[in-house]
Amino acid sequence: MEIISSSLSPFDSPVISFTLMFGAIYLFGYNLIFKNWGSSKYEATSCFISLFHGSPAVILSILALIQSSQDNTNNHSSLSMLFQVGKENTASQDLVLEFSIGYFIIDLLHYIIFIPKDVLFIAHHFATLYVLVTCRYVVHHGGAALLGLLVLAEITSPCQNTWSLARYRKVDLPEAARYYEFLSPYFFTFYSVVRGVLGPLYVLKMIGAVLGASGGAAAAATSGLVFWTWISWLTVITVAIWVSILWILNLWIDLFRRRANLMKKVS
Repeated sequence: MEIISSSLSPFDSPVISFTLMFGAIYLFGYNLIFKNWGSSKYEATSCFISLFHGSPAVILSILALIQSSQDNTNNHSSLSMLFQVGKENTASQDLVLEFSIGYFIIDLLHYIIFIPKDVLFIAHHFATLYVLVTCRYVVHHGGAALLGLLVLAEITSPCQNTWSLARYRKVDLPEAARYYEFLSPYFFTFYSVVRGVLGPLYVLKMIGAVLGASGGAAAAATSGLVFWTWISWLTVITVAIWVSILWILNLWIDLFRRRANLMKKVS
């Protein structure tokens, strides 16, 4: 049974409710939980709402994909089902897309209003919304593949956001500083494996499916709009993967530099 019936317009879908929900969570964090965090309360509030999106998005995506595989009557394996380029979204996949759209709208507004100089992050959110919105409301295809990618993108969310919160408070709280130093190598390793290895492999599989070279339906089986939308998605996703790799690489370099300086001081 589908989770919710599919709708074609954002005004007829739960995306408005999800946007309002994340807006309420944002205001709660900003005005109550982080009100005494000084200038860090802006970034901290962003982490706060990300925690309410990341893990739920992973769980909802997995449930939607399991449901899709159970409803699949073409005897495709669960993995190949992710890369059926010509397969329309299911209602449960659309629901997850709407959930994520609501989150990214609020976080994008947050960055535009409070941190407008973070052009890279704003561009990331615009690009992500382009992919999610076109998948949900324009082409109505590709939901399974994007949900698989969403799982990889958000599975690191709890580690990343708690690490970030500790980083904002490490100067003021010794406990935060200890947690930050403890978690850093584990978080960096986890993130490196997911974004630096699994992510690129997954995207290569998506490219193969779209070009008709491997897995899923051939690109010729889809309409021109769907095919070229996929091409634009893959361009956006590939750039995002490279930015993620560069980001974590810089964090590794900074970690080794700090550890090296610490050892010099000790010796």
